[in-house]
Amino acid sequence: MSQPPSQPPQGGFGAPQDQPPTGGAFGAPQTPPPQTPPGQTPPPAQTPPSQPGYGYPQQPGPYAQPGPYAQPGPYGPPQQPGPYGQQPGYGYPPQPQYPGAPGTPPPGSNPFKGRPALVIGAAVAALLVIGGTVFAVSSGDDDKDKKPVAGKSDDAKASTDPADPGDGSGDGGSDPEDLNEGRKPGEAKVLWYKEAPDAPGSGADAPGMWITDRTAVKAAYKQLFAYRVGDGNPAWEPVAFDQKICAVTPQQTSDDKIVVAYMSGSSDRAKCNRLQQIDLNTGKKGWSAQVADGALFDSVISIELTVAGKTLMVGRSQSGTAYDITTGKKLFDKKKYGDACFPTAFAGGTRLISVASCDATGAGEHDEMQELDPTTGKVKWTQKFDKGWTVSRVYSLDPLVVYGTNKDKNAWNISAFTANGTFRSQVGFDEDFAPQCGWAVLERDLQGCLGVAADADTLYLPTEATGGANEIVAVNLASGKEKWRVKSPAEESMLPIRVEDGKLIAYVGPSYDTGGQIVSIPTTGGAHTPTKLLQNPAGTADIENSFFSKDFDWVDGRFYLSTTRLTGNDESREKLMLAFGK
Repeated sequence: MSQPPSQPPQGGFGAPQDQPPTGGAFGAPQTPPPQTPPGQTPPPAQTPPSQPGYGYPQQPGPYAQPGPYAQPGPYGPPQQPGPYGQQPGYGYPPQPQYPGAPGTPPPGSNPFKGRPALVIGAAVAALLVIGGTVFAVSSGDDDKDKKPVAGKSDDAKASTDPADPGDGSGDGGSDPEDLNEGRKPGEAKVLWYKEAPDAPGSGADAPGMWITDRTAVKAAYKQLFAYRVGDGNPAWEPVAFDQKICAVTPQQTSDDKIVVAYMSGSSDRAKCNRLQQIDLNTGKKGWSAQVADGALFDSVISIELTVAGKTLMVGRSQSGTAYDITTGKKLFDKKKYGDACFPTAFAGGTRLISVASCDATGAGEHDEMQELDPTTGKVKWTQKFDKGWTVSRVYSLDPLVVYGTNKDKNAWNISAFTANGTFRSQVGFDEDFAPQCGWAVLERDLQGCLGVAADADTLYLPTEATGGANEIVAVNLASGKEKWRVKSPAEESMLPIRVEDGKLIAYVGPSYDTGGQIVSIPTTGGAHTPTKLLQNPAGTADIENSFFSKDFDWVDGRFYLSTTRLTGNDESREKLMLAFGK
């Protein structure tokens, strides 16, 4: 998406250095690599691919630094930030944040960038790491000709004009805006839209967006709103909370349940410790609970909510507690274990992944990743990472693909793992990838990235846009090598959403005078040409561009777009959510 004129570009990856590689493919490690763990097959010998710089020691330069695993590696000079860059790692100076909330950085950029360099991992026998320089800125269808279905047969038919935006509740009245006015042939309709509810002048969070067969549900400040997917009319009365919403489950259960966390009060001492289960289809409240503090320094000032099957995992700063999401019954605690290992983040869906920080102040400092049985908490496997490496993101849960960072070495790494937690492959070529990720400064948000997708054998990542269209690269998870790539059909960035029926669904962002579009890309065969499924109207391009941070989804032939941050600006007609369709 093009940056609005008033918004500075977001950070991205830098360009490769012009310096040619020299020396052997692996180089001489300064310290002996660890032995392969018992029962684990050592990885096959690797040969350098055709891309320059893979695994090669670099000539010393002004930005050259020791490689992350005792291997020399290049780290390029600071680059100008570009749109759709990934997030910076943790511990960086505060930067101007989204509108209405000064002091926290906006979503989007990652300064870890540069050329590949070989590493030797502790339990992961051979990992490739892409390095870079940190800089601080001041601021599916099976038939391609088949048209997408507009909705379920029992949905209400969309009216000619968008549903009344109201105050976010969609409670009738005259529509102050006709977003379909001037719609051109071939452009989709705005089926309905909602204006944001009142928020403090300092702004407020609007996390989460959940789509079921019947409802589209959105959280905003202290309320939960639900709209009928077909016409945008209220599906149920808004659910109000005593204090602001501070966390939500990004996933919903198979029977459409979520859990919302809200603050205990409004003072500086308030905690994010109140839980409420909600049925997305009816709006009915289920069980509620209060999350207890953990041990010393294990706070619930902020928490993380994750769903794995029927398990809700509530993550504190140094531990987690699992509940049965249907009944609210406590299942188990995930506490400190082993070599001073404190669980700090969780990822959920078809499985439950725990990430722990171990011996944080000692010589053996490292991260560990474990898979837990969602019902019992029993550890299925453990994978250790080398000192200095942080498991920052989980790009895919099944197959498991992890994005790691090393802020001291200014390096990043994308690795895939097998079902039993052993190393499978890693991205083995030089590229500036740029999914859109939320910020996680005080805590990790493992699953906070949009614009990345995977199937059993392939990872789909967007590249950074450099003055126009970007590309989506299909990465072979068996080898870490590129399978194919496809360029955005417009001069705007294209972001993967998901794989459906053998096709990759992607969102192409809007320009200043053209709406975004949804495309499908065949994942197999020789041709990977995007086919347009939906073209948003030009009249809503300004709205699409105005969302400083956003969520989006493609479900049953409709495209849903919502903001994740309210500005609190009473002078503007801020939009909360829109639905586009045929």
